[in-house]
Amino acid sequence: MIAYEDLRRSNSPFEAAWQAAFSDFLQRGWYILGEKTAQFEQEFAAYCGTRHCIGVANGLDALTIALRVWEFPPGSEVIVPSNTYIATVLAVLNAGLRPVLAEPDPLTCNLDPACVEAAITERTRAILPVHLYGKLCDMVALREIAQRHHLKIVEDCAQAHGASFLGKKAGAWGDLGAFSFYPTKNLGALGDAGAITTDDDAIAHKIRALRNYGSEQKYHNRYIGYNSRLDELQAAFLLLKLPHLDDINAHKRALADRYFSLLPDTLTLPLRQPGYTDVHHIFNVRHADRDNLRAHLTTCGIGTEIHYPVPPHQQEAYRQLFDGQRFPLSEEMHRTTLSLPISFGHTEEEVERVCAAVRQFFS
Repeated sequence: MIAYEDLRRSNSPFEAAWQAAFSDFLQRGWYILGEKTAQFEQEFAAYCGTRHCIGVANGLDALTIALRVWEFPPGSEVIVPSNTYIATVLAVLNAGLRPVLAEPDPLTCNLDPACVEAAITERTRAILPVHLYGKLCDMVALREIAQRHHLKIVEDCAQAHGASFLGKKAGAWGDLGAFSFYPTKNLGALGDAGAITTDDDAIAHKIRALRNYGSEQKYHNRYIGYNSRLDELQAAFLLLKLPHLDDINAHKRALADRYFSLLPDTLTLPLRQPGYTDVHHIFNVRHADRDNLRAHLTTCGIGTEIHYPVPPHQQEAYRQLFDGQRFPLSEEMHRTTLSLPISFGHTEEEVERVCAAVRQFFS
């Protein structure tokens, strides 16, 4: 059996170091906002190429707090991709704002700058590009649009730890970058965890208060804030994994190279472009007969996932919000997408077996 994801296997190289780190954590007896969190924030900011990193409880909180920090008027519009995970939309709503969906580029699956431009109104305040599957959006074009229309950019970097475009990493392109360290991410914690990156000193100071009940000084609350802090346990684990992130990404790129070499051209494969360093958090393929292909792979003992089966505008909780709007590109992607195994715990031999099973289906 080739599981889609085996976290025990992916994390096994770090077990010995983690046992020592956990023992140190217990001996310190400091569990929230301690030395490990501060050290991780400093090292992750340096890795991303930003002045600041602020650890928070999870990726959704990272997006929500990032959108809250500017205190946009209630109901202000934020442009998000029509094919994103629901957390992106939920963060906009949690911040008291209105999500406006824009279609993706059919080849990259990331926000199409032309569609973003068309979606801007007098109420638009921000763009929320999602670096889907581990590939950066066209941030040069999106930044030009944002500057011309005086908009903020919050990058959703949940799937793009270490990905870069023109040498600049995810989290360093926008006004703010929001990260999730959910266990399956390329830099995954042992539970929920997240962070926000920025170069803005004043904004970083405010985010540190917002994550801690809106408090800059204990028992004194300047803002209506959140209880959303990266705890020492998760920070310690992330800290020991961070020096290996480039190796994790390189391993996943090597697996992706095998897929590109061996998968049949009947599938729509991820787009590779000059100037982009993709980290392949997800290896996404598309085909009209997706469901039967997935069933065939299951009978071959191969686990797969669908990221994602239902687009945001068709989710039961959000249908009324989008009031019958149609997003045909997004709908086609959700109908045909399939994610193949590509974790740090997988081997090239296993990827070759997956490719053989795919070829068998099409033969």
